[in-house]
Amino acid sequence: MFTDNSGKRYRTYSQYLKDKFGEKVYKVTLNANLGCPNRDGTKSFGGCIFCDDDGSFSKAHDGFLPISEQLNVGINNLEKRFHAHKFIAYLQSYSNTYASIEKIKQIYDDATNNERVVGLSIGTRPDCVDEAKIELIQSYTNDKEVWLEYGLQSIKDRTLELINRSHSAKDFIDAVKLTQNKGIKISAHVILGLPNETKQDMMDTAKALADIGIDGVKIHALCVLKNSKLEKLYSAGELKILEEDEYVDLACSFMEILPENVIIHRLAGNGYKKSLLAPIWLGQKFKTLNKIDEWFELNNSCQGKYSK
Repeated sequence: MFTDNSGKRYRTYSQYLKDKFGEKVYKVTLNANLGCPNRDGTKSFGGCIFCDDDGSFSKAHDGFLPISEQLNVGINNLEKRFHAHKFIAYLQSYSNTYASIEKIKQIYDDATNNERVVGLSIGTRPDCVDEAKIELIQSYTNDKEVWLEYGLQSIKDRTLELINRSHSAKDFIDAVKLTQNKGIKISAHVILGLPNETKQDMMDTAKALADIGIDGVKIHALCVLKNSKLEKLYSAGELKILEEDEYVDLACSFMEILPENVIIHRLAGNGYKKSLLAPIWLGQKFKTLNKIDEWFELNNSCQGKYSK
């Protein structure tokens, strides 16, 4: 029965970093304000139906400060709160490869120009990379732990169209293949509970990620944020939101399909409380994580149970 060094029956990102760097490593969330082609009219206006005005920025600090200042504010806060020593610079909101090479290089340089920053994590869309950008990102792997996080959400093209992603599953697969074997670790973001998706649809996404050889996954439950297109559907009673136990079953079943070496970056989160409309249980992160542990124990299961 697989367990990581923390005793979890899935491979946690926090334990992976602790094993690699000898101590707990903390993420500093940064906002480069680069926008998104799915919001500015290049591909679509308004963005994905689940996205709010801030492009998923955590609002841990003022996102309009220069990157270097955001980094210093984040590091100082984490040092005071947790006595932290090592950090991952996390470019979280919007699409952080959606600019010229010169501009994103300056952003990445500013995000890593601190000896306590041991890694760089870049969130983006699979249709916002090319060979030149991948080559630039690869250059940071010489002395940093580098992750490129691609928003996928679902492997089903009909779902991607419904949620207004404005890219295809093939775009994701092509981006992953372009990024592989460059020293860059690749993570995919997926959402469970998207409109009209069955459990089999979601498990098909897990199987696709397993087959392509992904390094990490962030698993989210669909949530409704204020000022998102989902808010209208939810307010009209046209959207079913997962109950906590439903999400736990789906997330654990999803992990059963993923190989043991895939790192689980996220399973639960509090969200931004001022923007969250539903589900309310998202505000109880540790309760959800405990239920995931219990599910694996009750079902005598673990990550990778059904992987090849």
